[in-house]
Amino acid sequence: MFICDNIDRDSSGGLTFAGCSVKSLAARFGTPLYLMDEDKIRQNCRSILGAVKKYFGDAGGVLYAGKAASFTRMIAIAAEEGLGLDVVSSGEIYTALKAGADMGNAFFHGNCKTDRDIACAMDSGVGYFVVDCEDELYALEEEAKRRDTVQKILLRITPGIDPHTFKAVATGVVDSKFGCAIQTGAALDMTEKALSCPHLSLEGFHCHVGSQIFLREVFTDTAAIMIGFMISVREKTGYAARILDLGGGFGVRYVQDDPDIDIPSFIEATAQKIITLCDDGNYPLPRVMLEPGRSIVADAGMSVYTVGAVKDIEGYRRYAAVDGGMTDNPRYALYGSAYTVLAEKEIPGEQMTRCDLVGRCCESGDIIQKDVPLPSSLKRWDLVAVCTTGAYNYSMASNYNRLGRPPVVMLTGGESYEAVRRETDEDLTALDL
Repeated sequence: MFICDNIDRDSSGGLTFAGCSVKSLAARFGTPLYLMDEDKIRQNCRSILGAVKKYFGDAGGVLYAGKAASFTRMIAIAAEEGLGLDVVSSGEIYTALKAGADMGNAFFHGNCKTDRDIACAMDSGVGYFVVDCEDELYALEEEAKRRDTVQKILLRITPGIDPHTFKAVATGVVDSKFGCAIQTGAALDMTEKALSCPHLSLEGFHCHVGSQIFLREVFTDTAAIMIGFMISVREKTGYAARILDLGGGFGVRYVQDDPDIDIPSFIEATAQKIITLCDDGNYPLPRVMLEPGRSIVADAGMSVYTVGAVKDIEGYRRYAAVDGGMTDNPRYALYGSAYTVLAEKEIPGEQMTRCDLVGRCCESGDIIQKDVPLPSSLKRWDLVAVCTTGAYNYSMASNYNRLGRPPVVMLTGGESYEAVRRETDEDLTALDL
């Protein structure tokens, strides 16, 4: 049983992904190589959007969190599937424009928007700013006043909930760089200040409590806190929010021990909670938005490498070094993230040896995954694949050690095409003066 249903082996034991031979793709495009299953991406988009429409009605919406994987073809696919967009920089806005996305359905996030970011977003017709703090609120008010316009905004609220996830990706606790906390009174204070800004239209509230969340109760409890806050705001100010954006964070499986969650059932439970609380509080049901990113693209991705060296340190461990590393997948170095690793060719009954899969960078922390089983016969020129790499691999890649980033190859219907070409040495020096 493979970690994702788009992974298999052919009759000779060769690895396939999205119905395509991994060996053939590596021969055609080279390694390191990012593969993306377009059909899986579309399937994930339709599943989540369908559930939102089913349980929240036509007013519900889904925004693709572009930070998970941002390039023009990916943004275009999300738009084709009816998703809006969550952007966090002028670069992501530019990418969205190049992709032809509807900027009126784009929500601009981030805890430190520069004056250039704000101007760029307004010039580009971004529909909503998700305001993180007071400084941003007044900077937006001034820019909107200068333009003699009214800008729609949401306020980012910190509900103060433990998402039961990695500390590094928990964003809903009170002590966070993101948002205004309900618990301290800052959220209500920001609401009152936003309502006093004549060139800003407060449309509602946003929260995002973290990533890799596998417990349904995290979402339902967050929804309860947010609805309770919204009811309290109406009692104190008379303002009723028209939008509630609950962010994203649905967990995905990286290894066999990870749960396989039913996202539509999470959405159903959250909808039931919100509808009940709104009915009980005589509160008008807001337009509910979700912002999945990882859960749309993670299992649509696979990274393929060529082994450059296998090294045994007697009495200690075996290392398998590949032609990529922390430059194209920094998540183990950042978070100790778990991954499933597969050899491109496996023969039934072949002896396996546990080893550390490491990269080529001049850093002792350049590790892709520790203690993974690979064939004892593994040698130079063999191929290995790392699964579930569609999220936060390409988007977090770097040029450390002056290494070019791999291409992104999209797979659909058994065919392949380049969505992002491989960076060349000329690309690496293109900005040098």
